[in-house]
Amino acid sequence: MTTLNVQTENILNNSIEVTSFNDAAAAERDITISSSSVTDYEEKPVYDVVKRICDIICSLTALLVLSPMMVIVMVLIMIDDFGNPVYTQERVGKGGKIFRIYKFRSMYKKADKIREELMARDECKGATFKMKNGPRITRIGHFIRKTSIDELPQLVNILKGDMSVIGPRPFIPREQANLPDDRLLVNPGLSCYWQVGGKNSLTKDEQIALDRKYVADRSLAVDVKIIIKTILFVFKNGNS
Repeated sequence: MTTLNVQTENILNNSIEVTSFNDAAAAERDITISSSSVTDYEEKPVYDVVKRICDIICSLTALLVLSPMMVIVMVLIMIDDFGNPVYTQERVGKGGKIFRIYKFRSMYKKADKIREELMARDECKGATFKMKNGPRITRIGHFIRKTSIDELPQLVNILKGDMSVIGPRPFIPREQANLPDDRLLVNPGLSCYWQVGGKNSLTKDEQIALDRKYVADRSLAVDVKIIIKTILFVFKNGNS
């Protein structure tokens, strides 16, 4: 088992249940979520309100401060491979609601069309498809991925309420179909436990366990801890 920066042994010993999410639910844009798989899950209305206020303040401030750099990045993306510099994709959010996530485009146009051809070269042990130096990635794309700059447009998702600064990472519908639905009890986030505890080197079961740990343990103190670790991780490793 991979050694992590957080204690996950007890959760990893739990059985992993497969989500009820399916294509029909995706088409309806909503599903019913059960909390039975998460240890000690409880509603936290005060925390939810405070967290939403913090999300709005943090995302709005970051957008204002980083907007000049974001404009430069968009220009560089268009110079490298002319086209829309912002990539959108359907992801599964809280309660199974589908939303469109925003990212700076790090791949060549129509890269999704050759994804299936590259599945055999998947380098990720987790729930999503990843190739570190895949042929779909542009020159500027390698840089913005390495520095996590490609994630900055998700600040708009946070401002809109689709996401939070901290929470389980949102997956596309076909990936979420192979994951437990209890990770959808809270808003997805820009960063989470497994983003700073091994990321794509973790197995799917380990990622699930860490998402469940966050859903059960979530608090402002936990969120601040993950934010600090995320900042340190990006600056230390230069790796998204």
